[in-house]
Amino acid sequence: MAKTDYDVVIIGGGAAGLFCAAEAGKRGRKTLVLEHSPSVGRKIAISGGGRCNFTNAGTTAENFLSANPHFCKSALARYTPDDFIALVEKYEIAYYEKKEGQLFCRESAQQIIQMLLRECSNAGVEVRCGVTVNDLKKTDEFALETSRGPLRSSSLVIATGGLSIPKLGATDFGYRVARKFGLAIEEARPALVPFILSRDLQQELSPLSGISVEANVATDNKQFRDMVLVTHHGLSGPAILQASLYWKERTAVLINLSPTTDIHEWLKEHRHSEVELANLLSELLPRRFAHAWCKLYFPSRPMKQLTEPDLLQIAHKLSNLEITPIGTEGFRKAEVTAGGVSTAELSSQTMEARRVPGLFFIGEVVDVTGQLGGYNFQWAWASAYAAGQCV
Repeated sequence: MAKTDYDVVIIGGGAAGLFCAAEAGKRGRKTLVLEHSPSVGRKIAISGGGRCNFTNAGTTAENFLSANPHFCKSALARYTPDDFIALVEKYEIAYYEKKEGQLFCRESAQQIIQMLLRECSNAGVEVRCGVTVNDLKKTDEFALETSRGPLRSSSLVIATGGLSIPKLGATDFGYRVARKFGLAIEEARPALVPFILSRDLQQELSPLSGISVEANVATDNKQFRDMVLVTHHGLSGPAILQASLYWKERTAVLINLSPTTDIHEWLKEHRHSEVELANLLSELLPRRFAHAWCKLYFPSRPMKQLTEPDLLQIAHKLSNLEITPIGTEGFRKAEVTAGGVSTAELSSQTMEARRVPGLFFIGEVVDVTGQLGGYNFQWAWASAYAAGQCV
């Protein structure tokens, strides 16, 4: 073997790439990671507000969107959140649960990056940054032309992620490799991303901008209860980002601003009161939001002046606010990319391309996209582990 030859070359030094490299290295495979950016783990570093929501303890297959909803089950079953938590604890990284199984580093996302690099180092993995792959071919093995010379490997793993957050170096490299080998791709689109509203609707809602309110957001038979934020461009906040994963163009999202209260019954209880509607709604909603909402949708006056049809109208508008976005803020603001290399092309056990022995796709480049809350990291670990046992 020439010194440029490797058992495994992994293109992409993100969460999936580094984790797969460590697993391959542990099996005695001579492994090299190539990263085109100046440093590895750039998306890890900014995730979770810099604290990295590294998994979700309650991960199930239902937390993922894919053309084949069953594909992710095998990998998720073989490498679980408990397995990754055990690794984090082995490195004595303090973490906490923010909500509903979402686990974050107490200190910094850099701890996860350093852990992955230590795992790679301990397994004898070589990591090279600032290297681009200009061409690749396959005969008996893979031949790569890189900015630092030619390389050969028995197995090739594509862990290059999707198109989201291009300022961190996201490219379509993984999709180009898939196409080069004739593999099908599910159309890539921005996901976990804010909505943009029409100019008229933006202006209408502008009095509400900058205010977060808890709401239930529904689209395409999925619903999410969390915070919604009205922005200068449209709608954001966790509930909106979740809905964006399932939203289809030119369809409405339904927003219930009183997810925990039967608003009609609650209004009826106060219908003989002297209190103004806007002040009463301030018990349910942020005060500025309640007053702005009344100016937009129903002029405030004392409750005792409101009729039963008034109460029904107010209740309907509060619990069925129907808004049709004109689009999303795109890959620039998207946390992840939905779509990717078709799962029909890959083995769910190993992530290997069925028609191209030795070629693997893992992580975000694959058509498996998690909801908000640590699920996409768990898919990175699980898919990387599956490939790492086989390369």
